[in-house]
Amino acid sequence: MINVFLLLGSNLGDRRLFINQAIKLIADNIAPVLRASSLYETQAWGKTDAPDYINQVITLQTELSAQEVLEKILRIENVLGRQREEKWGSRTIDIDILFYGQEIVNEPALHIPHPELHKRRFTLEPLAEIAPEFVHPLLNKNILEIKNELKDDLIVKKL
Repeated sequence: MINVFLLLGSNLGDRRLFINQAIKLIADNIAPVLRASSLYETQAWGKTDAPDYINQVITLQTELSAQEVLEKILRIENVLGRQREEKWGSRTIDIDILFYGQEIVNEPALHIPHPELHKRRFTLEPLAEIAPEFVHPLLNKNILEIKNELKDDLIVKKL
């Protein structure tokens, strides 16, 4: 079994409902959620005039390959009305694979660890809550160390 960390985010409609629906669909289609961070409200990153997000990090264990997890995540996003119209555009749900165990994956449509996670407070705050000692396989630092070195001043508050 591989430990998988996912970041969930929503900034359209009933954000909490979309996060909860995503968790149920992940549990039904991929694996039960073992741990979940608190919910965090965060300013939009990349497109600063967009509505605020609710973000949460969850962890699960699966025997599925990273590619299979991605395929199921994309289907879940589709079911929940995700539309990909513009980069960093608003969305009902966004699900990112942050880590797939300690594996490093570099494929055209899949990069693990997530290539931007070490730069984003909205990812590191909830991740540090549930896995502060997890070591990033490329940076060789734990999540708490990475968070403490972060330069991102985006407002991220626990709900």
